[in-house]
Amino acid sequence: MKHTVWLLILLGIGTASQAQRRFSMDRVRLGFKLDPIISVLKPQDAGANRTSSRLGLSYGLMADFLLNEEGNYAFATGLQISMGGSTLKYDAGKGVERFRQDPTEYTMKLQHIEIPATIKLKTTAYNGIAAWGQFGTYLGFPIRGRADVISRSERYDKENVLGDLNPINAGLLLGAGVEYPLGERLTAVVGLIYQNGFVDVTRNAKWDDGKVNMNSFALRLGMYF
Repeated sequence: MKHTVWLLILLGIGTASQAQRRFSMDRVRLGFKLDPIISVLKPQDAGANRTSSRLGLSYGLMADFLLNEEGNYAFATGLQISMGGSTLKYDAGKGVERFRQDPTEYTMKLQHIEIPATIKLKTTAYNGIAAWGQFGTYLGFPIRGRADVISRSERYDKENVLGDLNPINAGLLLGAGVEYPLGERLTAVVGLIYQNGFVDVTRNAKWDDGKVNMNSFALRLGMYF
């Protein structure tokens, strides 16, 4: 799985590099971001309840392909790894088969590799500061799934649940923030990002839990070079 992750990262870098060669240097911006996030798993059906959220990180590459010379419109994408999850409590008869006979609590620790695809709008800079907003979607693939399980008052740490997760995640992405130039090409970016998952994160055939969405709020901290 680690080899697959690195292959996807290298593929993303190569794709961005090829796109940059097709555009002029002034029409492509590449950067790096490190976002603290709060994520929640939201069961939609009876038998499972969320008892807490989870703090995590999302980090990776940002790529803006400018759609006009002024840079007010762009196709914003990238490649990122997001660490999320939360704690879910299942009634007896729900959850993974090994613990299904009793009420069980799962502290989910999930990692996804994600590719955002959004339209980004940016204002003309005033005193060097420009505001931006973006709207679109994202596609995610789980690369790690662990759960700390409490069942019958016994604790089981780092249970591997990767095979019990849906292999694809997707949803709505909204964001807004500001940019401030730090040099001729160096630009700092700060904002808020919201991701609303549309896809069932846990395979219903494995958990018998209906639909469980994963949503997240992130503080965007990045730099364009």
